[in-house]
Amino acid sequence: MVFVDDIMIPDGLYALTIRAPMAKGRLNSIACPPLPAGYTLIQGKDIPGTNQVDQFPVPIFAVEAISYRGEPVALLVGPDMGKLQEYTAQCKVIADEDTPVFFQTLPDVAGVLAERTLSIPQDAIDSEEDIPPTTVQGTYQTGIQEHWYADPQGAVAIYTGERSPAGHIAIHTATQWPLHVKRSVSQVLKIPLDEVVVEATALGVHLDGKLWYPSLIACQAALGAYITHKPVKLVLTREEDFRYSPKRHFTMIEIRSTLEKSGEIRETAITVKTDLGAQGVFTDEILDQTCLGSLGAYRIAPCNLKGTALTTNIPPQGPFAGFGLSQGFFAIERHVSRIADTLHQDPATWRKQHVFPKHASLAIGAPVKTAPVEQLIDTTAAKSDYYRKWAAYELLRSHRHGSSWAAKDENPRGIGIALAYQGNGFLYPPDDGVSYGLEVCLETDGSLEIRSASCTTEYAQLWRKIAGEILSIDADLIRIQVGQLSDAGSVSNTLAELSPLLEKACRTIQQQRFQVPLPITEREYYAPSLKVPWEGTASVPGNRLYDEHALARLGWGAAVVEVAIDPIAYTPIIRGIWLGIAGGWILSEKQARRTLSYSAIQALGWATQERLFYTEGEIPERLFYSYGILDPEDIPIIQIDFIGQDTEYPQGIEALPFSSIPAAYVQAVSQAMDHPFETIPLGAQEIWEVENLRKKEEAL
Repeated sequence: MVFVDDIMIPDGLYALTIRAPMAKGRLNSIACPPLPAGYTLIQGKDIPGTNQVDQFPVPIFAVEAISYRGEPVALLVGPDMGKLQEYTAQCKVIADEDTPVFFQTLPDVAGVLAERTLSIPQDAIDSEEDIPPTTVQGTYQTGIQEHWYADPQGAVAIYTGERSPAGHIAIHTATQWPLHVKRSVSQVLKIPLDEVVVEATALGVHLDGKLWYPSLIACQAALGAYITHKPVKLVLTREEDFRYSPKRHFTMIEIRSTLEKSGEIRETAITVKTDLGAQGVFTDEILDQTCLGSLGAYRIAPCNLKGTALTTNIPPQGPFAGFGLSQGFFAIERHVSRIADTLHQDPATWRKQHVFPKHASLAIGAPVKTAPVEQLIDTTAAKSDYYRKWAAYELLRSHRHGSSWAAKDENPRGIGIALAYQGNGFLYPPDDGVSYGLEVCLETDGSLEIRSASCTTEYAQLWRKIAGEILSIDADLIRIQVGQLSDAGSVSNTLAELSPLLEKACRTIQQQRFQVPLPITEREYYAPSLKVPWEGTASVPGNRLYDEHALARLGWGAAVVEVAIDPIAYTPIIRGIWLGIAGGWILSEKQARRTLSYSAIQALGWATQERLFYTEGEIPERLFYSYGILDPEDIPIIQIDFIGQDTEYPQGIEALPFSSIPAAYVQAVSQAMDHPFETIPLGAQEIWEVENLRKKEEAL
């Protein structure tokens, strides 16, 4: 497979996007210089069908309301890229500017996309009335994160009118969700669905950043090809992609717990606020996953939770690996570590003592079949020597409590632990009731074709192995066709479920192959089991039902992170990362280790140095050049242990590092610095600020 930018289009046209210059306003017109023959300006008024991608309120081009700075308002297509850039620079967007809303500056007036309220009752515990309860509260913030995939978003569209009067169009784009591209293009161009063919190009490592946004780019390219009747190639520049494509969304979660002296939680209050930017994409999925993660896996009831998804005038945010669950887990895992610190208890021991009981149900109503928490914690702690290190570092912290360490040339260390789980699918399936599936065809020449909406290089190798062993077919005769079947494909949510479906389809074909003539085609689909969300205690707009199977087989993970603080540069040095994973049936341990290692590196980058923000609704240009991902020399040794691999089915594992490593890292830095940090990214800047304040206090 090739990347979109590698596709050559002889006699084709290139396209550039004209973008809104303000964060909020009303579009009046676009002043464009006189264009020579072969150059065309395409606007929303030129769309023959619906000006919106499928399922989401995202316009192909803004026609009246401008929702964020950089929103597409038109497309300029032509044969020469140099001339195209010149003409695009001369175009002027004429609009009436309005006052924008940003979460960081105007959180109280941000629009509400969705809300959740949840009250979890519990029989009152024996209160120690003569002893005032202890209160632990914190505001836990997670920053946005760039996907930083191998190639920018792009699409090539080739239109012909040969197959039907309405025309036929082929789309080449890097997408995890080919059917979404197909449906979106069909609706925008107002042509039959079967006249749209989507060929998925190489995805590279995308962290679920190519789920819905490729549909927007594909519709724009398709519209250009439809109007000009020539192939059109639209590929965002790296800077365009960086500044205007979706990011991991910003989240702020406040948690307040009152504790008995014994350490039991008397009550908990949680407030979740997440900034999803303009328009709202996957709103219910992201908000509910974030709320669910913020409840963790502990006995924190009675608990009152209020969650709000806000819309502001920045580009649409999310989804990202974890779909909000990781942001929620960061908050609760950081919070329970603070509870343990307040009680002068080992955070690992506290977790084992307060994890929710066996046969419990998640707040959303899904039963927890297995939760090997104690085994996970003890195994990961043993591999990392956690208990000994924690006690030693805690003793050192107590000796220098509240005092500066840099002047003493000390090299303080800390160690942290965190726990997380992950489901195996989306909470809210598409309206057609089919989440995803695959099709397997044994051809007359003895070759095998596997058709799926999504696949990676690693899974392609695994699927060839599974199919080859069952059907006794050489791997060279097995083709993977991506893009023409099924619905939303998210590597962190669905691919683990597809492998058992593939095995089932191949076994069915094996039973028939000598009894019926070839070709034999077998289709297997995942059918969601729908249920009212949050046990009926929270209102979901439209009374949407969630798929209880999405959380029926949870993958569990525990992370331990050890750090040392450089006394000169104030930089946290990662001494090691240990992951314990209970992922059920691990189909390929080699591939699982590779996937988890890469996720761990990305999670560590998010937690330590990927500092990204919007100013007046736009990512500053300087951040494009200064945005840093981990250098190879900064990547620590990552040790992964698989625990309890005796289950029949695979469980979700890819997002577990995102949900556990950041909180473990911040706890380790907090122990080393004797300061309760609450936000990520956490790096030298925050450490210097704390140490500098201590020096000033000591000087008084």
